[in-house]
Amino acid sequence: MRLMIAEKEQLQDAVQLVMKLWPGHEEAEMLECVQEYMEHEEKTVLLAREEGLCRGICLVSLRHDYVEGTEGSPVGYLEGIYVEEEHRNLGTARALLMGAQQWAKKKGCREFASDCEVGNTESLAFHLACGFEEANRIICFVKEIE
Repeated sequence: MRLMIAEKEQLQDAVQLVMKLWPGHEEAEMLECVQEYMEHEEKTVLLAREEGLCRGICLVSLRHDYVEGTEGSPVGYLEGIYVEEEHRNLGTARALLMGAQQWAKKKGCREFASDCEVGNTESLAFHLACGFEEANRIICFVKEIE
């Protein structure tokens, strides 16, 4: 397996993986999202490739606003990570995470953070197994005003 920062040539591969990460979104929306991560200096897309095929993806950004549980700024932030089902539990996600952390460190970060939904036990287990510590749990609310 080889990690790489996605380039324009891998755009469609990256979009297909992001569609699996965040199902229910339109392909055009995910195309725009991936392009933004590829073009923005404070964002990146990492791909795990094996035998010429993309097996996993990781989207990372730098956050300058407050990040729960952190003390500094900027903070490297794992925005999303996905590994094809047949390549899970083989170290691919952990390798992507390590690559993301190295990218953030090169960008001047001393801390790295992430989040997951309260009921996503698979993601919670992954984060804890990779050395993350839970910083807080919140429930967010929204209300339309007229």
